Amino acid sequence: MLKKAKTMKNQLLDIEVTAQNTIKSVLARIPFLKVTSIERGKDGIDILVALSIDDRKQVLIIEVKRNGQPRLARDAVNQLIRYRNTYPKAYFIFMAPYISPQAAEICMKDGVGYLDFAGNCFLSFGQVYIEQTGNPNPFRKRRDQVSLFSPKASRILRVLLNNPGKVWKTQDLADEARVSLGQVANVKKLLLDREWITRQDGFLLTEPWKLLEEWTNVYTYRKNEVRNYYSLESIPEIESDLSTVCKEKGIEYALTGFSGAARLAPAVRYTRAMAYIYNTSEDVASLLNLKEVESGANVMLFWPYDEGIFYGTQVIEDIRIVSPLQIYLDLKGYKGRGEEAAHALLRDVIKPKWSKEK
Repeated sequence: MLKKAKTMKNQLLDIEVTAQNTIKSVLARIPFLKVTSIERGKDGIDILVALSIDDRKQVLIIEVKRNGQPRLARDAVNQLIRYRNTYPKAYFIFMAPYISPQAAEICMKDGVGYLDFAGNCFLSFGQVYIEQTGNPNPFRKRRDQVSLFSPKASRILRVLLNNPGKVWKTQDLADEARVSLGQVANVKKLLLDREWITRQDGFLLTEPWKLLEEWTNVYTYRKNEVRNYYSLESIPEIESDLSTVCKEKGIEYALTGFSGAARLAPAVRYTRAMAYIYNTSEDVASLLNLKEVESGANVMLFWPYDEGIFYGTQVIEDIRIVSPLQIYLDLKGYKGRGEEAAHALLRDVIKPKWSKEK
């Protein structure tokens, strides 16, 4: 525990050093401004900058956080507001490696400037006005994002997104997602940082759209083991045969991609059957007379990277499909009208369910 705390302290110190260098670099580009000092301030101030602008003194007080998610931005703004009594003429700035647009809005609403290491900023004091937005997050694969979408964490996200409007106790969610209490606590903290959940005698997911959007940005169906096959049969025959064989052999399976979407929100014609196969030693391809090919495939079989993919499966016309959420994730990044089919599923199935449960 002490080692972990020491590591986190060192990481924050590194961030503060980078923050000092970043603010120095920005201020150095303003010809009529002179930096007199940059140092750690009293009373817990992370960075205090003394300036002179045309012989007029100006103080900048900067609060630095390990990330720029909304909750930490709000904490930083609240801390800076408390300094206003002691430093009534100072200009206050929030800094982090990357500041999300939602966090930027929180700052501007309370008259606080912001600056991140990607160059996004809003600084307005004296004769100085600098605004730059839209720079991408250079830390997109940061540790907290990897943690939020890890296989075990993804089980929790599937439960939350498949049960809109439900308030969860930590133990109940852990049981439903089949993960540890510690895993739930970690995901809960990451969602709280983003202000995507609220506490209501438990906690409730309030921003499913934002969660799904961020997940979509990092997800690819190729996380699974994917094999391509060719069959002489038609797509409906392939899907029916797959269902029959799996049920006869006790093999866990579920259609996904175009095969799943066609049963929920048919929007595009498709020429490739897609299905998950799990927990079997049977050679499913041989049982279905499929030939593995490098091109011209009309069957794709996925061996899932985690069994959580099967959460929320349903049976339609005697054939099992994965949840609409999983179908959407698998289609969104799939070339060849996959995005079109995913959009139809989101519009016709997923969003109406979320809106109904608000």
